[in-house]
Amino acid sequence: MLKTVFFGTPDIAVPFLEQLNELSSVALVITQPDRPAGRGLAVAQCPVKTRALQLGVQTISPEIFKTEVPRISALKADLGIAVAYGKIFRRSAIEAFKYGIINIHFSLLPQYRGASPVQQALFDGQEQTGVSAFWIDEGLDTGPTAAQKTVPITASDDAKTLFPKLIDAGRELLMQTLKDIENGKIVKTPQTGAPAFAKLIKKEDTFIDFSRMTARQIHNLARGLALGMPAYAKAQTPQGDIVQILKTALPPADFKPARQAAGAVVSIERERGFFVQCYEGVLLIESLRPAGKNAMGAAQYANGRKLTEGMTVFK
Repeated sequence: MLKTVFFGTPDIAVPFLEQLNELSSVALVITQPDRPAGRGLAVAQCPVKTRALQLGVQTISPEIFKTEVPRISALKADLGIAVAYGKIFRRSAIEAFKYGIINIHFSLLPQYRGASPVQQALFDGQEQTGVSAFWIDEGLDTGPTAAQKTVPITASDDAKTLFPKLIDAGRELLMQTLKDIENGKIVKTPQTGAPAFAKLIKKEDTFIDFSRMTARQIHNLARGLALGMPAYAKAQTPQGDIVQILKTALPPADFKPARQAAGAVVSIERERGFFVQCYEGVLLIESLRPAGKNAMGAAQYANGRKLTEGMTVFK
């Protein structure tokens, strides 16, 4: 059985730690230290640390790992596994392992190297993505691949539905890769093709401008931001409230309403929500969260605001 070390922090990394614990001997988990979280800023453990301690595995922080690579080398671990770790590895860290470090990355490398590959695939309206198990080198997601698996993106997918599909595919890759290494099969296939990048998403990247963005662009933005930081629009109210746009839909091809000003109501669907004019095309708003309120159906919002066709609802 391989002796391994796991690198990761968020919820999406937990299933991989659990699987690695079943398939190998996990000697150590390297994960972010406890930090203030929530409205009360109480100090809390990250999901991976919580699960590691439940499994009886020792944890250390990346800062300790960075300064104590010889200590890691002394473990004589065969392999490191990283999932959503978010840090560049120095060569000395990679060489601390007999075989090196494998990263499970949620894209078909070299497409979408970087911090937010799942969201970027949705932003770009891709119809497929995938998962890559690749060998970490000193670059940003540039190492050779050990295995890849394609995952289709359906028209109804958003980040909430796509992440579980990718996690399942990634767990299959992890199992395959561990078996290959145990059987002496070390696959290192250089990445080919022009790389594409997925930058870290900042709040300013999440704001919607109905006067500059097409309906499809806004729809894909909302799909990609269905988990975590949502898409934002500025409401046409005296206070200019910020509204979180949670779920949207594109109209059928034969839907041809009269054009309104950007950000104005085109029509109201009493059961589903309301259509808004975009720079190009119209978009159905299905659910949203007004400032200081709970999430609600867009039809409820339309009733509360007494929206009518032609009324500007978003700036």
